Amino acid sequence: MPTALVLGGYGLIGSACCRSLAGAGFRVVGAGRSRSAAMASSLHQEWIFHDLSSLKTAGWKEILGGVDVVVNAAGALQEGPRDDLEAIHATMLAQLCAAAAPELRIVQISAAGVSLDASTEFFRSKARGDAHVTNARCDWVILRPSLVLAPEAYGGTALLRGAAAFPGLLPTVMPDSLVQTVYVEDLAAAVAATARGEIPSGTIADITEERARPLPELIRKVRAWQGFPEPRMRIFVPEAGLALTGHVADALGGLGWRSPLRSTALTVLRDGVRGDPTAWREVGGAMPRGLDETLMALPATRQERLFARLYFILPLAIAVLSIFWLASGLVALARPTAAASALAGTVLPTWVVGTTVIGGAFVDIALGVSILWRRWCRQVALGMVAVSVVYLLGGTFFAPDLWTDPLGPLLKVLPSIVLALIVWLGVEDR
Repeated sequence: MPTALVLGGYGLIGSACCRSLAGAGFRVVGAGRSRSAAMASSLHQEWIFHDLSSLKTAGWKEILGGVDVVVNAAGALQEGPRDDLEAIHATMLAQLCAAAAPELRIVQISAAGVSLDASTEFFRSKARGDAHVTNARCDWVILRPSLVLAPEAYGGTALLRGAAAFPGLLPTVMPDSLVQTVYVEDLAAAVAATARGEIPSGTIADITEERARPLPELIRKVRAWQGFPEPRMRIFVPEAGLALTGHVADALGGLGWRSPLRSTALTVLRDGVRGDPTAWREVGGAMPRGLDETLMALPATRQERLFARLYFILPLAIAVLSIFWLASGLVALARPTAAASALAGTVLPTWVVGTTVIGGAFVDIALGVSILWRRWCRQVALGMVAVSVVYLLGGTFFAPDLWTDPLGPLLKVLPSIVLALIVWLGVEDR
């Protein structure tokens, strides 16, 4: 049984490739740096956990022992605390190709539209990686998909779903942008055919549907597929609004959030996502389905609609929690006497009341700031629940009259607990 090593095997494209290769008779080994993401992928196969971008040639030679095909589905959209585009897209492939034996086949999953003078570093670094592959001494094929649609809602596919599902309205963005799509299963089938040797070495081909359509039309078709009624109104989103959104998303990228609204993604969409399937057709590859056929192959379930409607609610919930806890702490620091008045007349000594108010204020501020960091978000959300419960128990024991206060200082804690639980459940560890 031949062995296929899939780099980035737990990602949107990588996991589909793993399933397709296993169905084609390969022994599949996935590789990546995140054990938790691999376990969450539900792929029952072997795994190698390593920061692939840091591997040297000797390390690759050790990993490649007994491997017949390498499928590179690893990648990142934009620079960030955990993502170095040059290392992931170019340096890694340089080291891999240097270690590759002549009989090894490399299937490089690149992107339609890559070039050394592209408008984004994403495409430029991808092009440099492709150049390392084309100069390799081994057998190789480069596949360049257009916008990938998949059952799993992640990244750009999740953004499309969320944009299409706004209640009562439909945003009109980038009306001049032309987009072609490819169903992830068709891309994975192309990878499997290439791994089996059905596609000649040296092939560079775009994997995409034939027709390009304006981005607003694509969003409308996704909305119809989701089963939502025609919107009562359409709102044009100006370029200035998109640019501001991109800058905010870039800033959040520094906190570990890989938003599909970052400036790179917006630039790619603005330029258009297009490919030419001619080369793929000429080598005998099976043509991918068009958008309508892709949507027919994807079930638009209740879960799909629920996810789409809640897509923008989760970041809003995180922002509201951050503001709520920050404001709570800052107000207590600014007016400690007023904050302490709720505990006045209790059995607690004055110094304990003062310490509790000031200490609680700093805890509130710390939680409000920390929830904005991606890696801490879920733990901080649980911390908010725990601190809220402590506040409720303390208030109930030492100042039970607060439950009947017209302003409801204790009652208002309850919805914040629920909101924190929603964030804890909604944010995935990847």
